[in-house]
Amino acid sequence: MKSPTLQTQDTLLSAAAQSARRAAECLVALQQEPGYWCADLTADSTLESDYILFELWVHPPVNGVWDPPTRPRIERAVRSILERQLPDGGFNIYAQGPSEISATVKAYFALKVAGVPAEDTRMRKARERILALGGIQAANSYVKINLSLFDLYPREHCPSIPPELMLLPFDFIYQMSSWTRAIVISLAIVHAANPHRPVPAGFDLQELFLPGVSPAFRWDDRWLTWRNFFLSVDRLLKFWEKHGSRRLRRKAVRAAEKWMIQRFDGSDGLGAIYPPMMYAVMALDVLGYPQDHPLRVEALRQFFHLLTDDGRRFYFQPCFSPIWDTSIAAYALGEAQKLGPQAGAAEALRRAAGWMLSKEVRRRGDWAVKRPRTEPSGWAFEFNNEFYPDIDDTAMVLLALSQARSSDAAALNACQHRALNWLLAMQSADGGWAAFDADNNWQFLSQVPFADHNAMLDPTCPDITGRVLEALAAQGLDSRHPAVRRGVAYLVRAQEADGSWYGRWGVAYIYGTCFALRGLAASGESDREAHVLRAGEWLRSIQNADGGWGESCASYDHRTFTPAHSTPSQTAWAILGLIAGGDTNSRSVQHGIEYLVETQLPDGSWNEDLATGTGFPKVFYLNYHLYRLNFPLLALAAFVKSNGLTAA
Repeated sequence: MKSPTLQTQDTLLSAAAQSARRAAECLVALQQEPGYWCADLTADSTLESDYILFELWVHPPVNGVWDPPTRPRIERAVRSILERQLPDGGFNIYAQGPSEISATVKAYFALKVAGVPAEDTRMRKARERILALGGIQAANSYVKINLSLFDLYPREHCPSIPPELMLLPFDFIYQMSSWTRAIVISLAIVHAANPHRPVPAGFDLQELFLPGVSPAFRWDDRWLTWRNFFLSVDRLLKFWEKHGSRRLRRKAVRAAEKWMIQRFDGSDGLGAIYPPMMYAVMALDVLGYPQDHPLRVEALRQFFHLLTDDGRRFYFQPCFSPIWDTSIAAYALGEAQKLGPQAGAAEALRRAAGWMLSKEVRRRGDWAVKRPRTEPSGWAFEFNNEFYPDIDDTAMVLLALSQARSSDAAALNACQHRALNWLLAMQSADGGWAAFDADNNWQFLSQVPFADHNAMLDPTCPDITGRVLEALAAQGLDSRHPAVRRGVAYLVRAQEADGSWYGRWGVAYIYGTCFALRGLAASGESDREAHVLRAGEWLRSIQNADGGWGESCASYDHRTFTPAHSTPSQTAWAILGLIAGGDTNSRSVQHGIEYLVETQLPDGSWNEDLATGTGFPKVFYLNYHLYRLNFPLLALAAFVKSNGLTAA
């Protein structure tokens, strides 16, 4: 007879295998006919607030009265915003987070301009919260810039975004992150036109200005700082805007217009993400494109394609995530298949492989400015975004393709070869990998006045580096390859003092630690190395009492792990990290598996209420609605596989 411990272990393995089977069946059922997965990608109330501002731009008041033809849709946006108001009157940027000043100012403006009376209790509470948080003066620069387009915030106290950036040497615009580039260049066109868009008669936001606080920029106490340098430059730019060469400005605007329109091609809107897609329509308007011009019609169509408005739900997605969702789903299914045949999984993987192969990017994008001799390849995040293939997505697709079989083996092999070479070329000088560019690390640019979205740059990060190393290993590259050695060295250097790794694109230290450990393991790093052992100890030390793991977005504010209640995705990341570090069956791992088994829903999925994805740290967070299924499936499969396939 087996000992009670072994019986318990066998029972847990069996339960984990059954749970994985149900999750795999659920995942297969969610696949779309063409072969992809694409779940909702949701955020906070700011997108709906910006939408109302956009409607004010597109349908301005007539004779002081704002009665747009889209009034019913605006009313639904109002309800969607109000549903997320906190008891203290404010609005947060992640579930269970505190009121945040910029989100609350945006919401207040949107609600007031849409017709919610200022004396309404909900508006009064929002107003009080804004003043308690420092008033409108404490909002970020993009809130102020947006409001200044309607003369609701003093233009002289907003950062200048000159189109002359296009004419600067050293490929200056390509030293900014790709998403900032798309935002700034389209917004610079709008900025150059200095629009004074009308608002309803008598409308203003004076009640949001905190008395006694200047709306002007705050300078550092020390004179010799990059921030003070750029604030001095901003003063010069404001002088230039009034007295500079009109000829040079027209040249800069034409260059920005050309750049923007070129990037409409092969993309579902500029950058295929919300902010630049909105600013692109505004830019076309100030450039004089008529409403029925094909470029404007298409730009507007792509923007509203992000909207879900089915009578029950109203929200904008910041973008779509089909490549990301599909590659993770396919990889998880492939790992589950190793436990034994999963119903429908083989066919689902075949279709997914075919679809992913069809989405390979084969044109030069912005990345080629720094890597001009590299053959184009890679995958974007969205359905179509050919100028911006994503290093993280490309690595994940290569992992998925390593699990799948295509009907065209030759095409699959050629594609993998191109993508592998592209990934190798995109390694930065420090040995790590970033999201879209290589060596995007001019740190001083983070001090420009319009950089307070906290994502001016696209630096290398442990989470992407770990995933790339995992992908390289799946393509046969081991520690003898110099790129792998440099990537491993980068991860060892990047480890935090407590043993964790920072996660840039997922919340937060659990995410970074998981994928750093997986990258190290795939690269052949011994699980007896001190950095691996320390990471495992750290993961075990932060486990919740219910057996799961959870982490708050506040980790980014505190710059250290901040606990939260357990979530399926973060529990899965912790389990995957521990297994990668050689801990396949400790009490911590077992309790984590028990948490996943016990919280699984009847349909095979899990509930997850916290944001576990990161857009811009401290500014914008994401709920990937497939994370709650993909990663638990992957963790369950890894646990069963690491403890013996016969348990399945």
